[in-house]
Amino acid sequence: MLRSVVEHGACLTAIVACASCGGGQTSPFVAPASRQVTIPYQGQLPLRTPIRHVVIIVQENRTPDNLFQGVPGADIAKFAIDSTDKKVRLHVVGLAGSYDLSHRRGDFLKDYDKGTMDGFDHGLSRAHRLFAFGYAPRSAVKPYVDMASQYVFADRMFQSNQGPSLPAHLYIITGTAAASEVYTVFNNPYDRDTRRVAVGGCDAPKDTLVETIDTNEGLPGPLVFPCFDHKALSDFLDAKGVSWRYYEQKVGPGLWEAFDALKHVRYGPDYKNVVAPSQRILRDIKNHHLADVSWVMPGGAWSDHAGKTATAKGPAWVAAIVNAIGESSYWNSTAIFITW
Repeated sequence: MLRSVVEHGACLTAIVACASCGGGQTSPFVAPASRQVTIPYQGQLPLRTPIRHVVIIVQENRTPDNLFQGVPGADIAKFAIDSTDKKVRLHVVGLAGSYDLSHRRGDFLKDYDKGTMDGFDHGLSRAHRLFAFGYAPRSAVKPYVDMASQYVFADRMFQSNQGPSLPAHLYIITGTAAASEVYTVFNNPYDRDTRRVAVGGCDAPKDTLVETIDTNEGLPGPLVFPCFDHKALSDFLDAKGVSWRYYEQKVGPGLWEAFDALKHVRYGPDYKNVVAPSQRILRDIKNHHLADVSWVMPGGAWSDHAGKTATAKGPAWVAAIVNAIGESSYWNSTAIFITW
């Protein structure tokens, strides 16, 4: 049965360790087994690993069923069950298709339908209902399929977040979307007066609000300004002297600019590690300035995000980063995680 299609945030992780890909060809580079390094690990037995760099490439709103049809041995659905309990065969919809499903938590609950996974077309017009059951053509996502076929593919990874971009991106850097010890963010921010979707972060306009939910009771929580303060993965890296950099298309408030929503990062010395534009990672790789840990957010034009402004540029963007590492001196020491 279909788990999900073009909706929600990070749904799978493909792991490419010391990898390069593009054009469907396997890279000739292989990390020699003898090139091992010893890293002390909190007083326990040393951890032997060649990995000195981690790159996390984040794309938007796609799932295994949507992007990875045809990957050998993968758990990929061919059919779905619609809201009338009928079996629907998945069909090709272009990667640059102009229609997008809603990402709000209420729509997640409707799609999920208490675990039956049959609500994706519920309430959609006849003209739009089949868009919920589409997958990208193999020709458009060949770099993704090649990587998933050659390396490690997590086809059963599911996101913790049940809503759209801001909480999903908070999870990426903090493992939570907590607004406090009790309440968690579950939708995107909006303007108090116009009710339109707004940017999030400590630099958001003062009339910006975001909904929260009581994680103990599952009941609505207070509306809050989208600027929070809890530990992020970057804090643990700082404590160990591990360098990091967060690449985003623009510095400031937004929905994919998660570090702007953490007070101690936004107003502290670590904010220098938040850099723009996203393409800068290609220059940093070339100039041998890659941090130990890098998060890479996309620009909208190559994010894989469906909708009116969608393009088919995402696979080429991801392949460009992977190939740049594969052709650099970082080849033998880098693990690359790609997640949607």
